Amino acid sequence: MRDYFHSYMVVVVLLLVGGGIVAGALAANRMLRPHRPTPEKLTTYECGVDPVGGDWAQSYVRYYVFAYLYVVFAVDAVFLFPWATVFSAPGYGLTTLGEMFVFLGFLAAGLAYAGKKGVLSWV
Repeated sequence: MRDYFHSYMVVVVLLLVGGGIVAGALAANRMLRPHRPTPEKLTTYECGVDPVGGDWAQSYVRYYVFAYLYVVFAVDAVFLFPWATVFSAPGYGLTTLGEMFVFLGFLAAGLAYAGKKGVLSWV
C-alpha cells in the first residue's frame, strides 16, 4: 500500500515543482520588465491603425456555432485514430467497435440536430 501512495506523492511533488517554476517565471517577468505607461501606449491598438467608430460592434452568433462544430469534429478525429489502433489489438475488437458506434451515434445525432436548426446552411 505504501508504494501505491508513494507513486501519487511523486505526481504531487512534480505538480508543485512545475507550479513553482511557472510562478517564478511570471514573478521574474513582472520584476524585470520596464513599466513606463504613456497616453499613446494606453490607446486602443487595432492592427497598427487608429481605431475608427464606436466601441460596440455586432457579430453573428452563427460564427461561434461554426467554431463549436469545428471543435466537435476535430475531437472526433482525435478519438478515431486511437480507436483504430486499439481495434486491431486481440480481445478488444467487439468492445471497441460497440463503443465507437455509440460515439459516432452521438456525433450523428448532434449533426442531425445542427442540420435541423439550419446551422449548416452557409447563407
